[in-house]
Amino acid sequence: MQVQATENQFHFPTDWKSIYDRIQAIDPIKYASTRNFQNGALTLLGPYISRGVISTKFVFEHVNSLDLEWKATEKLVQELAWRDYWQQIWVVKHNQIESDFNFEQKDILHTGVPTSIVEAITGIEAIDEAVEIFYKTGYLHNHMRMYIAAVCCNIGKYHWSAPAKWMYANLLDGDLATNHLSWQWVAGTFSNRKYLANQENINKYFNSAQRNTFLDVPYEAFNNLEVPAELLQSQNGITEINYPESISPLDLEEKKTLVYNYYNLDPLWHEGEDVQRVLLIEPVVFERYPISQKCMNFAVGLSSNIKGIKTFVGSFTSLKTQLKDSEIIFKEHPLNAHYQGVQEDRDWMTSVEGYFPGFFKFWNKAKKELVK
Repeated sequence: MQVQATENQFHFPTDWKSIYDRIQAIDPIKYASTRNFQNGALTLLGPYISRGVISTKFVFEHVNSLDLEWKATEKLVQELAWRDYWQQIWVVKHNQIESDFNFEQKDILHTGVPTSIVEAITGIEAIDEAVEIFYKTGYLHNHMRMYIAAVCCNIGKYHWSAPAKWMYANLLDGDLATNHLSWQWVAGTFSNRKYLANQENINKYFNSAQRNTFLDVPYEAFNNLEVPAELLQSQNGITEINYPESISPLDLEEKKTLVYNYYNLDPLWHEGEDVQRVLLIEPVVFERYPISQKCMNFAVGLSSNIKGIKTFVGSFTSLKTQLKDSEIIFKEHPLNAHYQGVQEDRDWMTSVEGYFPGFFKFWNKAKKELVK
């Protein structure tokens, strides 16, 4: 019997109390044993980490406070470390993450995004259901992201970049590094192994019993599988958005200013200080890295946790001009390279930084700081 997922399972409130309560509800033991399943004991904290409301360090410190054995918490902490790992690659390699990273993607036959993926009509019930819920909630199970990427890149023979942009645009936890490099891992451009999953695998983890789909084959059959008819048509999958209302430049004060953005909506940053707080929405960033209206609205909703926040739609240069000689403070991020002022570090789980060619080289070093 198939247990259907519902959009109510994947509700993401924007108020700080609900976010804090969700952190308190983490169950590392159940997470470790069920995380790959559709209805597993997931933390559902990804959107808040990606938007910079909380950090991986913040979550780790809570997990560490539960006084559980390391063995019980290691899987959850390791998954948090994956986020830091991808981010560290972005910090070092910059826009290299937007093209084939280590290896050239092979056997590309198509461009764009499969229409059947965008419109949720692949005929694979678990995938189609997940995409429909995705549009309503902004959420995709991590295992389902891998399935979709495998279908696009390794079954449909599409280059990973366009489908990755489509997914990023619709994810509430859209994080360019995690998203793009995960797609590359599946497509065989980050590591030289491609990821594939057949219908049996999907049935196991997504409560399905479906048969006779284009994925209902043994793994050895993938080597000679022709592109299914369901994947031949394509589109770009990206929609336009409306920006939130911007304050008038006249409403900006010439005083010490903290600049927030799509990747930093931390309500505890310099808490209690007498500063001006500005959410900077730069259209040029979203033209290059499009997001859905749902994602923009979610970010604006999260910014409401920041007392006195002012939303400014425009370039950083325009903002700086209005602030004249006022001190400007911002958090480090690859998309902030053009900011000028005082740059502060983000909160990482460990002091391990730099580029590592594989996650476990990074993890083995990070774990030495995490295990007490």
